[in-house]
Amino acid sequence: MGYNVEPSGRLNLSESDEVAAVAAVKAAMAVRDGWFDPDVFPSGDTLADMAWAAAASITRDGDWIEFGHDDEGDPKWSDQATAFYVAIAPFVRSGIVHIEGEDGSRWSYTYGDGQITQQGWNGWDGSIEPFGEHVDPLP
Repeated sequence: MGYNVEPSGRLNLSESDEVAAVAAVKAAMAVRDGWFDPDVFPSGDTLADMAWAAAASITRDGDWIEFGHDDEGDPKWSDQATAFYVAIAPFVRSGIVHIEGEDGSRWSYTYGDGQITQQGWNGWDGSIEPFGEHVDPLP
């Protein structure tokens, strides 16, 4: 049960900001519904360690992080996945992450100057902005 997604993309997030970004992600995810429980999974020290809860996989290449989908896990979207992408925004210099939902829905998060902007309709919650209200899709 759940909503499968396949993320892809690349963000410029300095290695020196990783510890602070992980702390922000853990704090944001701890107050949202999803698969991550900080009491059960306290040892996520990198964004790559935490990516599974955002229905993604991450590899780091210097100051760039590359997003893919987790072939080994069960990449399901949740409020915690949204929280992950929002929480890293203050640490991201630039980049975009594309998400494709199991029903063909496509949306993306564009980052710049510490801000996040959503393009497209999130097929999981029907929003057109992170944590926004449900909006019926365009025909």
